[in-house]
Amino acid sequence: MYGYMGKVLRVDLTGEKITEEPLDEEIAKQYIGGAGMAAKIIYDEVGPDVDPLSPENRLVFAVGPFQGTNIPWSGRHAIACRPPLTGIWAEGGDGGFREN
Repeated sequence: MYGYMGKVLRVDLTGEKITEEPLDEEIAKQYIGGAGMAAKIIYDEVGPDVDPLSPENRLVFAVGPFQGTNIPWSGRHAIACRPPLTGIWAEGGDGGFREN
């Protein structure tokens, strides 16, 4: 699980704080990839009554375990949130090679 760099970076725009947390290796194994990790974070941290436009909502950028390697199609990441349009779940992805 070292491709994840073993860390979660949290950026609180309201409180203007940036914090690093250790990545739970068991969660990384259960929710492999950026989409899985993003889904886990949204499910755990954004309750069903959270307004999509409130500071309690999350905008999650998550990468998979092979990000930054030369493995084909490994340079993907997921972006997920609870959007105002549907209020339930949205996920997008992007990819390409990025230097370390």
